[in-house]
Amino acid sequence: MSYPAGYRIEREHPRRRQSGETARLKAIQAAIELFAVGGYGGTSIADVAAKTGLSQSGLLHHFPSKTVLLAAVLEHRSKEDANFLFDGEQAPLGWAAFDALVSLVARNSTRPDWVGLFVRLSAEATEPGHPAHQWLLDHYSSLRRWLGEALEDGKVHGDVAQDAPVEAIVNNTIAVLDGMQQQWLCAPGSFSMVSQFRTFIESIKTTWG
Repeated sequence: MSYPAGYRIEREHPRRRQSGETARLKAIQAAIELFAVGGYGGTSIADVAAKTGLSQSGLLHHFPSKTVLLAAVLEHRSKEDANFLFDGEQAPLGWAAFDALVSLVARNSTRPDWVGLFVRLSAEATEPGHPAHQWLLDHYSSLRRWLGEALEDGKVHGDVAQDAPVEAIVNNTIAVLDGMQQQWLCAPGSFSMVSQFRTFIESIKTTWG
């Protein structure tokens, strides 16, 4: 293909592109750590820039606003969890879905920043005007749908009792999961989050399996 005389094509150098992606990931990780402690409202662009080692203008080059940065953080978190839970495969169903949650809790118990991020942002995002409000609604909606479908599939295959109260089991599981994360974050090391959550899941399986 030919171009008009004097027309110059600017091609992004692979090394420059790689450097830009590295800076983005560093900024996202810095934001995760800061949001986990101070929440979205208590963290400024200047805070994230300083922790990342960028100027404010440098950070804003990658993320034009704090809202855009928050969206990138939430997307990163969602992808990490989805990759861990599903690994590119179909979502586990039946009791395997609940076992997958136990595995996720075990993983998150080694990542207090991620637990802090969720606990603090979810507390803030209950306000309708918060930029993460819709993300929080979508998070709970998709989690309830997945666990509900998992139980219904278990009924079809005979692994879950036909009279198992699907909605109650799903809502109680989410409530216990969120409550344990909050308690664990308040007093790290005071109890084993994964052990107690596993015990809870096993009790459900014993009752309704």
